[in-house]
Amino acid sequence: MEIIFTTVSTPLEVQQILDLQAANHVSSVSAAVAQEQGFVTVKHDPAVLQRMNEEAPSVIAKDGDKVVGYALVMPRSFSAFIPILQPMFHLLDALSWKGQSLKEHPGWFVMGQICVAEGYRGKGIFDGMYAKMKEVCQKEYDFVITEIAVRNQRSQRAHERVGFQTMHTFSDAIAREEWNVVIWEF
Repeated sequence: MEIIFTTVSTPLEVQQILDLQAANHVSSVSAAVAQEQGFVTVKHDPAVLQRMNEEAPSVIAKDGDKVVGYALVMPRSFSAFIPILQPMFHLLDALSWKGQSLKEHPGWFVMGQICVAEGYRGKGIFDGMYAKMKEVCQKEYDFVITEIAVRNQRSQRAHERVGFQTMHTFSDAIAREEWNVVIWEF
């Protein structure tokens, strides 16, 4: 197994992201797997994900030709195209970091989702994708923000290990979920 960290460059890679996303969606995994291994909460529209990757290619981990992990780079301009995430973007616009309104600060994006395929977890792929993301994005951005379901403790611990800090916690009554908003400065 030789893992290569790169950015999305083909429609086939986008499709493999969607396949990996579907296999690890909270609706597709058991409660025990969700607790132990984590889960993803959003299913992206294929056309929107393709356009998103054309504007700002996401980071992927590949084993040969197979995508075994992804970390989605979601420019703020895509908030209108992913209805389920619009409340998150509205919340982010109301928050500040180090005394500056996020709404007024142009230098950030949302990490739209991160996932590592079963059988590849615990091998440094998560950290490797974030290292590649920093390498690729730090020229244009100051930091990245994402949300993590509080009950997804595996993801929370992994994000903290990379360097993310929790900046805000809130409850979403509609989704019946409590969330941590986390930030990683480049």
